[in-house]
Amino acid sequence: MTKIAIIIPTRLEAKRLPNKPLKLIKNKEMILHVYDLAAKAQIGEVYVATPDKQIIDLVKAHGGRSIATQEEHQTGTDRINEVFKKELKEDADVIINLQGDMPNLQVSAIKYLAKHMELNSCDIGTLASKLDNNEEMDNENICKVITKKDISNNNFSNAIDFFRLDKKPVGNFIYHHIGIYAFTREALIRYVGLERSKLEIKRNLEQLRALEDGMKIDVGYINSYPLSVDTQEDFDKIKIIMEN
Repeated sequence: MTKIAIIIPTRLEAKRLPNKPLKLIKNKEMILHVYDLAAKAQIGEVYVATPDKQIIDLVKAHGGRSIATQEEHQTGTDRINEVFKKELKEDADVIINLQGDMPNLQVSAIKYLAKHMELNSCDIGTLASKLDNNEEMDNENICKVITKKDISNNNFSNAIDFFRLDKKPVGNFIYHHIGIYAFTREALIRYVGLERSKLEIKRNLEQLRALEDGMKIDVGYINSYPLSVDTQEDFDKIKIIMEN
């Protein structure tokens, strides 16, 4: 049986939207919405990884597990790796990095990704959804992924590239990337041992480090449209969606 752990990296200090994990939606902090999604998936232990005592205390008061991490990490993956090593003692077959700013992700999406990882057919698994319009293509806050094959019929395919605005898309199958990553144990250990790549730094997209090192990333399609909260505008939009 595949042993899976879900780790949610989060912190209060964010350049575009400070304190966003504590922002209230339906009278509940955003980080708790994300924690509850992970717990409802019932696929493995759930941990919140954070350097902030306020978040640690909040999650523990909610009945969850929160692990104190170092203040400074270059990426969220480095933060989950600290929990993977310190708390899990590297004892997990699949580690899911679930972003703490996607409170309207569906539980079924987490299960869908976990089920694919049980096939052991890739190093890293992630998800994508439809790009609704040209405005989204031109939105620098939305990461796009290009896949080798069409995934809109609920299949998985290899990721070819990830970008925001700084390249001309080459390929027929371009989707709205969703910020959830599932690593095999071996892939996570390998990934954090790599130097940050040139494209990763240029585009500020850490998944490019894995692609440039020849790691296989599978992308699966979901019909829902989870929003990632990066700005106040994003938060206002998702608050309306979830409260109505």
